[in-house]
Amino acid sequence: MANKVAFNKELPDITKSEAMWARSVGLIPAGTQTLAKGPTQFTEGVAPKYLVRGKGARVWDADGNEYLDFNMGIGPVILGYCHPEVDAAIRKQLQDGITFSLMHPLEVELAEQMRQCIPNAESVRFSKTGCDVTSAAVRLARAYTGREKVLCCGYHGWHDWYIEVTDRNAGVPAFNAQLTHTFQYNAIDSVTAAIDRETACVILEPFAFEREQNGFLSALREVCDKFGALLVFDEMWTGFRCALGGAQEFIGVGADLCVFSKAMANGMPISALTGRREVMRLLDDRVFFFTTFGGEVLSLAASIACINVIRRDGVISHLADTGQRLLGGLSRLLEELAIDFVSVSGYPFRTLMNFTARSASPWEMKTLVQQELLRRGILWSGMHNMCHAHTPQDIDYALEAFAEVLVVLKDAVRAGTVGDLLCGKVVQPVFRRVG
Repeated sequence: MANKVAFNKELPDITKSEAMWARSVGLIPAGTQTLAKGPTQFTEGVAPKYLVRGKGARVWDADGNEYLDFNMGIGPVILGYCHPEVDAAIRKQLQDGITFSLMHPLEVELAEQMRQCIPNAESVRFSKTGCDVTSAAVRLARAYTGREKVLCCGYHGWHDWYIEVTDRNAGVPAFNAQLTHTFQYNAIDSVTAAIDRETACVILEPFAFEREQNGFLSALREVCDKFGALLVFDEMWTGFRCALGGAQEFIGVGADLCVFSKAMANGMPISALTGRREVMRLLDDRVFFFTTFGGEVLSLAASIACINVIRRDGVISHLADTGQRLLGGLSRLLEELAIDFVSVSGYPFRTLMNFTARSASPWEMKTLVQQELLRRGILWSGMHNMCHAHTPQDIDYALEAFAEVLVVLKDAVRAGTVGDLLCGKVVQPVFRRVG
């Protein structure tokens, strides 16, 4: 019998997942289109590899096992899987077509909607992926300023200008190393030490799992203004989650350009570049940024419906409330169990569990927690991406599961047996060096 969202004595049967995986070996390099969904991020031999269905905050794998999901498509699913209003908008548009030979009115309607929601979104352009629009923002900033140097903080996609700063930069021309540099979040001194009159832009995730401190973003705005560099917010994770207007509204600091994707269409592939008209007008005839599928209308229809639901149904406050219920509960558990080698960081809508025991590998600890949560019907890879479909009851169940799993982890760390308890391979980091 397939496992359910409950304590299951046995780990899930993943026979069909493993058979499908065997078919992909040598056919699909790395086995996955999205690294965060692939087998290096889930304990191989224990975790499922393929999901076939989702509804609300639940997913089902190829073998029929059910899970409470805290990954939510690695971010895009903000309302829950198969949201009826978004899906209805897609089906309605599908009857009339997907891609056309001229522009479609939905392009104007969604751009107007985003201008109403997002501070400084005087102009809007659409594409399909996050790295499309981060790269477009960098190109636009270089054209506007006449400079080439870029300072970045966070993850900004696979394109050459960014990926050079990581250890997975094979195939990237060496000159990129002279043009892109990194700085530390919440450390304004690291920015002032790197920025100069040759800097075109400073691009960063406004916040990820470290909360903003001491007015860092305001100080960053001042430094950019002083040196004539554009400030670019990469809002793949913050957009439509921390506030309807994203981090600019949440923190109260304006950026020159902001880029969005993930949560803006509840899973459909779309991204947006927004910003001040003075900068964006260079896209009229100087900066080339066009793509065949930028105006694909199923995603436009889904995004309009998704943003309407976020506005109308209190989605932002729900994410904050349920996320805080989980964050507060986990913090209390760690305190009650006197576990000082695990912590939870981030803002309620998206938090991360961190492992730091000196006597055990953090990757082995994470793998053990993931393994034991799978036994309890929870799909987890370290993050807690909240969606509107997560209920208070889901959070309470998750906390009950964590209460049991953290005891298992604590005892294993004390006994030095974390690795011995693992039934599959240890999960791996995405990057071993960033910056």
